[in-house]
Amino acid sequence: MTWSPGTAGSKSRPAPAVPSRLASAIATSVTIGALSLCVVVTLTMLSIKVTMAMPLST
Repeated sequence: MTWSPGTAGSKSRPAPAVPSRLASAIATSVTIGALSLCVVVTLTMLSIKVTMAMPLST
């Protein structure tokens, strides 16, 4: 005798499966967003260092 979900007991719906192409597209967009954020933070830090290294002209 095999047990199949949903035949007895609580009637919970199974979680919807995400297609692998959609999951891959989401993972790619999150990766690109994280990398671009790292580049922006790095450029900001470098520009702050350059600005602080410049002598003040009065």
